[in-house]
Amino acid sequence: MYAQFFGLSQEPFSIAPDPRFLFMSERHREALAHLLYGVRGGGGFVLLTGEIGAGKTTVCRLLLEQVPKRCNVAYIFNPKLTVEELLKSVCDEFGIPYAHPGPGAATVKDYLDPLNRFLLQTHAVGQSNVLIIDEAQNLSADVLEQLRLLTNLETNERKLLQIVLIGQPELRQMLARPELEQLAQRVIARYHLEALTETETLQYIRHRLTISGLNRALPFDRESVQRIHQLSRGVPRRINLLCDRALLGAYSIGAHRVRREIVDKAAREVFETPSPMNPRGWLQRRPAVLGLGLVGGAALFAAGSWMLGGGLGSPG
Repeated sequence: MYAQFFGLSQEPFSIAPDPRFLFMSERHREALAHLLYGVRGGGGFVLLTGEIGAGKTTVCRLLLEQVPKRCNVAYIFNPKLTVEELLKSVCDEFGIPYAHPGPGAATVKDYLDPLNRFLLQTHAVGQSNVLIIDEAQNLSADVLEQLRLLTNLETNERKLLQIVLIGQPELRQMLARPELEQLAQRVIARYHLEALTETETLQYIRHRLTISGLNRALPFDRESVQRIHQLSRGVPRRINLLCDRALLGAYSIGAHRVRREIVDKAAREVFETPSPMNPRGWLQRRPAVLGLGLVGGAALFAAGSWMLGGGLGSPG
């Protein structure tokens, strides 16, 4: 809606994981380096944690692009599973055939035996195997214990299955429990992905705008960038949400510069942040007009510009 107004070829702050917008901060590079070290190591567990929206999935996608050619990868993105369901999913991801002989329901052994054979056979021909589990904070204690048991299969040099656990900070707390101490001792690499610094937030915003075709001055002034960093806490997904709504807000009033007051209003609409005038939060007082302050204004501004025949492409 606002892209042409700011001289952009596309809207720059979508929360979709578009690889064209990839921004690698020093922290993201370190996280990737830890994962690659673990995957190329001697087996066991590798741990990546971070806040919601910090970029863990982005790092995971980069990992998948850089795993060795002779490495088989199984990726589980919904780990709210029982032990049997998890083993079945792992077999499916690796393309391992399995069957349940006889009557009754399938058992752990029906999946575990063919999985173990697969690990031995692939190791014999020089292949390695990596199991990546996203949202791993949702794993139950029983499933975590079964994962630990999977890493028992080993040679004199290495374990035959490398497991990468990616999750929110609660995952670290889970692995600190006494009953999971044996698993925690098998973690050979771990990294907690911190949020962006204020400088990195500015670099992130500039990067996404440049990819979107910006060839003029940054539409955010220094104070607004500082406010964006403060309100987003440096979390990339929150930065995207806030910048997108702030640009829409500026567009709705015909402003080519996003100032702090626009960012504050955008934050109240996106994050429901309280203000001194309204400690309970702007949205709680105006539930019937959710988002209309910026979206409705944008529509009116667009209509007025069309009637005047001025269009939205000129910088003004």
